[in-house]
Amino acid sequence: MYGYDQNQGAQQPMAGGYGEQPLYPEPSPPSLADAVRAFTTGSLSAEDFQQIFATSKVYCPRGDNPGFLALHNTQQPVIPMFTTLKELRRYAGKESKYFVITGAEVIDLLPTGYGFVLDMEGDHRMVFDAKAVEQMVDFAMRRMYG
Repeated sequence: MYGYDQNQGAQQPMAGGYGEQPLYPEPSPPSLADAVRAFTTGSLSAEDFQQIFATSKVYCPRGDNPGFLALHNTQQPVIPMFTTLKELRRYAGKESKYFVITGAEVIDLLPTGYGFVLDMEGDHRMVFDAKAVEQMVDFAMRRMYG
């Protein structure tokens, strides 16, 4: 017969007592919107921005077919993307369809020759042309494979 251990799964004491927060909590990473603001004002390096972008959620408007919606009324085609659902709704409307992917997936899936624009209607709009996207791909490859 098996007994039941009442202490199984009990919280371990942290910082001197039960239920207290750890002495040094892990800092939360900056949001993508914060990173965009910091990068556009020059207080964040391109490498640091790319690391935050790669792991952040990106909101993309979509049509009836799967895939990115591209704007072709620009010098070169760009794909609108947004740091938050609120920013996407400001651009595309409350009932718009969208999908969410990570920045790393954006870099992996973006068609060759396309750029993207983050927060088109926002105060800190960022445009990445096709050449900038290629540089982001190169940076991601170097980080991944050395």
